[in-house]
Amino acid sequence: MMFHAQSSSRNHCSLLAVLSRKFVDDKQKQAATDDKPKYPFPEIASSGRLEVHLLSSPSTDEFRRLLESSEPNIVYLQGEKINDSEEIGSLVWGDVDLSTPEALCGLFGSTLPTTVYLEIPNGENFAEALHSRGVPYVIYWKHSFSCYAACHFLQTLLSVVQSSCSHTWDAFQLAHASFRLYCVRNNIVMPSNSQKGSSELGPHLLGDPPKIDIALSEMDVQGEENSPENLPAIKIYDDDVTMRFLVCGVPCTLDTSLLGPLEDGLNALLNIEIRGSKLHNRTSAPPPPLQAGAFSRGVVTMRCDLSTCSSAHISLLVSGSAQTCFNDQLLENHIKNELIENSQLVHALPNNGDNRLPPSEPRKSASIACGASVFEVSMKVSTWASQVLRQLAPDVSYRSLVMLGIASIQGLSVASFEKDDAERLLFFCTRQGKADHTENSVLTRPPSWLTSPAPSRKRSEPCRESKGVESENVCNVRPKLNAAAMRPIPHTRHHKMLPFSGFSEIERYDGDQVKANLPVAPLKHSSAGPTPVTHRKSLSSSYQAQQIISLNPLPLKKHGCGRAPIQVCSEEEFLRDVMQFLILRGHTRLVPQGGLAEFPDAILNAKRLDLFNLYREVVSRGGFHVGNGINWKGQVFSKMRNHTLTNRMTGVGNTLKRHYETYLLEYELAHDDVDGECCLLCHSSAAGDWVNCGICGEWAHFGCDRRQGLGAFKDYAKTDGLEYVCPQCSVTNFKKKSQKTSNGY
Repeated sequence: MMFHAQSSSRNHCSLLAVLSRKFVDDKQKQAATDDKPKYPFPEIASSGRLEVHLLSSPSTDEFRRLLESSEPNIVYLQGEKINDSEEIGSLVWGDVDLSTPEALCGLFGSTLPTTVYLEIPNGENFAEALHSRGVPYVIYWKHSFSCYAACHFLQTLLSVVQSSCSHTWDAFQLAHASFRLYCVRNNIVMPSNSQKGSSELGPHLLGDPPKIDIALSEMDVQGEENSPENLPAIKIYDDDVTMRFLVCGVPCTLDTSLLGPLEDGLNALLNIEIRGSKLHNRTSAPPPPLQAGAFSRGVVTMRCDLSTCSSAHISLLVSGSAQTCFNDQLLENHIKNELIENSQLVHALPNNGDNRLPPSEPRKSASIACGASVFEVSMKVSTWASQVLRQLAPDVSYRSLVMLGIASIQGLSVASFEKDDAERLLFFCTRQGKADHTENSVLTRPPSWLTSPAPSRKRSEPCRESKGVESENVCNVRPKLNAAAMRPIPHTRHHKMLPFSGFSEIERYDGDQVKANLPVAPLKHSSAGPTPVTHRKSLSSSYQAQQIISLNPLPLKKHGCGRAPIQVCSEEEFLRDVMQFLILRGHTRLVPQGGLAEFPDAILNAKRLDLFNLYREVVSRGGFHVGNGINWKGQVFSKMRNHTLTNRMTGVGNTLKRHYETYLLEYELAHDDVDGECCLLCHSSAAGDWVNCGICGEWAHFGCDRRQGLGAFKDYAKTDGLEYVCPQCSVTNFKKKSQKTSNGY
């Protein structure tokens, strides 16, 4: 392994880099030329967990002294750049003759590194000699190659090493995937004047793949022999989810030459994270309700909490034999072996019967890849893998994602992406004239999942009678408002102060807003058209998620289920979806072993808790975080099957709140079911004391209602408080009563 040393050396990796003096001089000259696209060659320097020692064309004694004193994990030997060419040549160290494999092996004494990287052409014989000399892993090139391809591969390899404690095998697989993605696809591997074929392009690795020890001890072997059945070691229960990535590059067709390397690179990245993971906690857990009947005798189920190589946290539901699950080290090794050896973690989406996927959507944003052009790619990944990727993206020291060109994951920008990274990656695309593709391609709309929500409320189209208005005065005509269509999301009355959290989504959209807690006034005129309801709902969910601490420390994401909208969803479909969501979030204690027939096991008023109607009534009134604006007893409980006309329960409102927090709060935040409202009096969604009309169900600011004799807001906000009736419903009810009186009834 590259970095398997114990104690403090586990967190550091030492590199001895021997550079060609001529290559350093030519790199400085290339910066002054303007006839070719400039490639920003990176400097080899210590960073993260990588400690670098540099030599330039040393003597044999100088190399040996530094090799013995530093005891590096990696030795990098750079060939000399050929005159007036982009091609890399053989090793040249002044008067030292290194033209034969025997001479190269003579440089190494008793101190051997774990990995040697030979950046020279035709290096297969040299690599075999070093491997037989005792070097576990040797990276070499079979054919000639350009300095740009070599530089990209080296930078990717070193970026992986500095980001995480990785094995040579996995680090090479990720670097090779990035090399195929940017160099092979764009024909930058061979020098520009080379006529050689393209077979077996790129670097190669000489060495054995790592193995994970999953052998049982003698006592465990005897226990397995005495077991009544031949049980499988472990089984991991996890689902696949679709994730969307923005990859730095020019817009292109998503063919196998692009999706294949990206898929392999992400698999290698996740293998690095799992190979260095640690099992921190395991607790007994009930089996999955839908598969409990198929379990054999002797199978136990565990909820396992792990931290990956880069300190990302995941939770897995694992079942297996007792001998495996109650041995921490054996269970950890079996989990690693199952995830790395027996499963593919990332899958490119199918082509849907076509030979090629449809063209991707170009997108530019200052916060994504520093404003460089990107394209969208969708992949199917395991649920735990999606959690790992989302935790790695905000880490400014994690560089492996950048080397794959990934600038955004599910709308979350990769924090370590720098301007030089974008210039290096785009260099390969533009050097062969592929930049012209952006001019010929049809620019489609940005991905909907990355589009910022519009700041204005939905409005109806302007009146048709205004045809005669002159064009210069059209902007001054205020569209006719449709009160039924304006349904912004109500805000909570008290905003939680989050340190250094910046502005909310609405305030980031409006550049003029500078105060964090001031309400955002809707725009008078919007040229973007009506705001889609889904945008307002996604804004509501993201805003609410910032207001609370999640019940589960794992990152909360949208639940990618195929459930029908809550207005037309059946109760059985809803409860089954809630069960699957709770299991996915790790709340298996809330799901009874009997499955759907016993879910939920909470009892209210001598009946099973009616989660379906509880959820529908709460989301139809703005969601849980409306707070006291919902009359839980009068408006919610009365619609549930648990309600009876002779009900004598006290404190039922607080009981419903607790049940909602336990079963449905995270579910609400992961779905777009909240029906947003605006004040029916002032037609604004600004923060305030919200009350809900008990007759029409519309929302209003209590302070906007100027009628006499209403009392105080607290009289309506408390659990058993008064029922609020809006002015329109009050007038309607008064007219009905007057009509009945005049008719003698």
